Formats: sequence, C-alpha cells, structure tokens
Amino acid sequence: MANKLVTMLVVLLAAGTAWAAPALPRLEAIKVSPHVYYFRGEAGMASQQNRGFMSNAGFVVTPAGVLVFDALATPALGAAMRDAIRKVTPQPIKTIIVSHYHADHFYGLQALRAPGVSVWAHRNARATLQSDFTQSRLAERRSSLASWVDQDTRLVPADRWLDFGAEKALRFKLGGMRFAVIDAGGAHSPEDLMLLVEDERVLFAGDLFFTGRLPFVGEADSKAWLLALDKINAGRPRVVIPGHGAASTDPVADLELTRGYLVFLREQMGRAVAEMTAFDEAYKAVDWSTFEKVPAFNEANRLNAYGTYLLMERESFAKP
Repeated sequence: MANKLVTMLVVLLAAGTAWAAPALPRLEAIKVSPHVYYFRGEAGMASQQNRGFMSNAGFVVTPAGVLVFDALATPALGAAMRDAIRKVTPQPIKTIIVSHYHADHFYGLQALRAPGVSVWAHRNARATLQSDFTQSRLAERRSSLASWVDQDTRLVPADRWLDFGAEKALRFKLGGMRFAVIDAGGAHSPEDLMLLVEDERVLFAGDLFFTGRLPFVGEADSKAWLLALDKINAGRPRVVIPGHGAASTDPVADLELTRGYLVFLREQMGRAVAEMTAFDEAYKAVDWSTFEKVPAFNEANRLNAYGTYLLMERESFAKP
C-alpha cells in the first residue's frame, strides 16, 4: 500500500508540474511576399505573460537555403522559430542576420545556430556583447523571464562581424535572390542593421521602425535615428517588417508614429535643457496625451524621455 501511495504521489506531482509549466506560444509564419515570412510578437514589453514573445523575426526561403533575420528573445522561442520554418520549407537555415544585440532580438540564437549556419552582425556589436549593459540585462531577464531565460542561456557571438564601406550596404546573393544588408549603426543602437530583399522589395527594419507600440529609445541617438528613417523611405520598399508590431504596406504613413514620437521627445527635452529645467520638473510639465494610450508607454516613456534629455544636454555642449 505504501508503495502504491508513493507511486500515486509521484504521478500527481509530475502531473502538477506539467500543468503548472507555462506553454510556449505556437509560432505561425506570416507570409508577406512569395519568399518572405515573419513572426509577430505581442505588443508591450517582455513579461512572463507574453513569455518574452514581444519582438519580431523573419526569414526568406531561397532555392539554396533559408536566410533568417533576428532570433527572438529566448532560446525556447528560437527553437519554436526553427520548428515553424521547417513547416514551411525543408531547406536548411544557412545564414542568420542579427539586427542588433538587444536581448529581445538575439537570445534565440543558441537554438537556431547549428553546423553549417553562419551568424552575421555589425562589427560594433562585438563591444555591445561584451558590455556591462548586456551582462546586466541577461541577469535581469533570468529574473523577469525565469524558466525562459536561465543559467543555460548563452550570449552567442556572430561568426562574421560585418564591415561597411562608404556605401553603407553589403550586397550578396543566396539561391539567385538578391539582398542588401544596410548599415544604420548609431541610431537605435551602435550596431543597427536592416535587410532588404531586393527582388521582392521587402525590408526588415529591426528596431528602427515600430508599429502599434511606443518605440524603446533609451540611450539611442534620436538624431541619427531620424536620418535612418529617411533611408527606409528612400529605398521605397513595398513592405516593411518592423522590430515590433505588424508589417507595414504603407511605410511612409506608418513611420509617422516612430518619427513623430522621436521629434516630440527632442522638442520637449531640448526645450527643457535650453531653459535649464531639471528633468523631473520638465517631465511632469509635458503633455504626453498624444502617446499615453500607445502600448508600452507606461513601461518605456519616462526612460525614453530621460535618455533624450541627456542626449540633448550632450548636443548642447557640442555646439560652438
């Protein structure tokens, strides 16, 4: 009888553990052109509720293999990406391009990387990967996304660190399809990359473009970011896949959320700096009503404003 009770207890405990374990979202590849697909994360910041699935990634199927852009925010999501890609094509993954080394875009690399797969990133990302910020973010995610990001989560470096010439673009072919990796480093991060699928006029814009939620600005250079947005329009893409939010088939109009917010931050914080108003006082005085209903406002806006305030101070010191 005792043995039976022990067996029943083990079974119940196992069942309870399985019941309590959070389920990974089932990733569905969204097709935007004959060869291009993407995965759309939820709006908002990373949380246990969304399991870190709050950013986008995508892939391109070519006759010579699959090109992947970004890897999502956890190893489990990277594995789910791999499985979802296999449902679309038997072609193996050949290359993964990382838009930038922020946690929600590259933690899935360790599940996607395999023999024969080459990871590409901007050369500036080497310093980002080794920075205190990146290490502290990993510690934070091991707490806030516990069970999805843990002690086995590794920060995977690139196999190829990309250098760019004056053209600021690296063109190449895979399976006869033409691609351009575009250097926009120094805007949202020191290592921003975009990917243009030239034959189908689809642009993966990374975190230079947000739809449906407030951009994360932090310590970004918003002046350089606004110039990078001009690069998006100059390429006249038919579809733009942002780092967060739904793909855009009207990029000029949809860029206005990101552009308008960056301009507003610079105007408000620039005025505060010029008038030597302390940040807390300046922040309280701003009418944020235009943006306060946009997802991620509560989590990101104050940090964005403070980063912009410091940026405007630096810009003011640099003026002759």
